[in-house]
Amino acid sequence: MKNFINHLLVLIFLIAFNTNGMAQQKPDYVIVIHGGAGDITRQNLTPESEKAHLEKLDEALMAGEKILKDGGKGIDAVIKVIQILEESPLFNAGKGAVFNHDGINELDASIMDGQSLSAGAVTGITDVKSPIELAYRVMIHSNHVMLSGKGASEFAKKEGLEIVKNKYFYTKERWDNLQKAIENEKKNESGIKEKHGTVGCVVLDKYGNLAAGTSTGGMTNKRYGRIGDSPIIGAGTYANNSTCAVSCTGHGEYFIRYVVAHTVSAMMEYKGTSLAEAADYIINKKLVEAGGDGGLIAVDKDGNIAFPFNTSGMYRAYVKAGGERVVGVFKD
Repeated sequence: MKNFINHLLVLIFLIAFNTNGMAQQKPDYVIVIHGGAGDITRQNLTPESEKAHLEKLDEALMAGEKILKDGGKGIDAVIKVIQILEESPLFNAGKGAVFNHDGINELDASIMDGQSLSAGAVTGITDVKSPIELAYRVMIHSNHVMLSGKGASEFAKKEGLEIVKNKYFYTKERWDNLQKAIENEKKNESGIKEKHGTVGCVVLDKYGNLAAGTSTGGMTNKRYGRIGDSPIIGAGTYANNSTCAVSCTGHGEYFIRYVVAHTVSAMMEYKGTSLAEAADYIINKKLVEAGGDGGLIAVDKDGNIAFPFNTSGMYRAYVKAGGERVVGVFKD
């Protein structure tokens, strides 16, 4: 009888904690990144372009992981990862940002610390090399959460950040996309299909702290100072140590209306919903019903991750302490 009870207790333990025959443990650190979701298909993405995107995502992932492995803070890993993507012409952020209707690159970014709930954001940036770094400085060196335009530029200069001419952000592909969008507009036709190349990163560090950041160039041919979800805390970026860290990418107007990033956290906090269920609900049900497209990346306080998207593809990558690692684009 005693042996039977012992075997029963072992069985219960395995059922409760087993994952592929091993007890599931909270990883020391987790890092998830995205390079945008949208109309990304094997038909419109050449093998060379896919390879280049995946290699850059992997480079950023390794840089962020090194910081976490060495005991660095999650917020520092977020900044480093996003800066690497901002400096690549492959993504709609920093160097590869899209153009507004007037042929100017206007950049947005935000960052949030899940431990303190401190946050910083900038919008309408035209001359600061790293918008995510500026967002961070707003968080730690100002009494505000969001700065815009000329005021944000003045603050960046005061902080000693690198200032560049707007032409630094120019790429021929983005310029050609603007010309095509303007021509289609004149013909009363729909614009180019956006690939939503916004970049983002979410992290759980060794100290149990969560952090999230997002950086973007917005939408091709935008006007009137349009602002999307990326710099808006709760819409495009959110982090809270009691729940999760989230970074979004997609059609910003919908992410603002449905406060997507915070909704994931709120469902977890107030309803006890799992990260996977909450993320899937907002992206694949609420947004789909509303006609919004895009995706998000998220990590919760226990190291679980989610990256749902309702588009044909989303550039994404993640790594967990212990070696679990994925870099991909398509759903398969």
